[in-house]
Amino acid sequence: MEFVYRLAAISMLTLSLACEHLGGGMSEFEPMRVSSLTAEGDAARRASLRLVVEGLDADIAGEPSRAHARYQRALNVDINNPWAYLAIARHHVEAGDPTRALQFLDRAESLLRMQGELADEVAVHLDGLRGGALYDAADHEGGAPLLDRARERAPRIWGDGALQAEELR
Repeated sequence: MEFVYRLAAISMLTLSLACEHLGGGMSEFEPMRVSSLTAEGDAARRASLRLVVEGLDADIAGEPSRAHARYQRALNVDINNPWAYLAIARHHVEAGDPTRALQFLDRAESLLRMQGELADEVAVHLDGLRGGALYDAADHEGGAPLLDRARERAPRIWGDGALQAEELR
């Protein structure tokens, strides 16, 4: 009899997951990528975005000091580029410096809100990066729910609990 109950429970779980996948729950979407933005804005913003992409390429190539220099240069070109702050925050999370990451995330989020660009496709990265930084700073209670929310919303990107440079590029 216990076998029948287990089989029924597995069937119900499978059915609920299938229904959620077919449109019942929160659906996955494609998070924002910086390379999709490089044609936007004035000349300074476009140049700054290209530098951010170069920084992400350097991070992908395993050249963190060159990547950091590109991100800094992107900010020198356009101090109000939220995507540069987001990329630097990701860089600091990966480097194990959650305090600096959170400072850059705060600035990125503030600028995104001011510029009206805080769409779900961007918010998922803010949630995941903030969650990762908080978790790394030993604030598991604050970080875990944010990481879980990012995983639920974009499991293909956030399923491993991290935002890789190539996933933001």
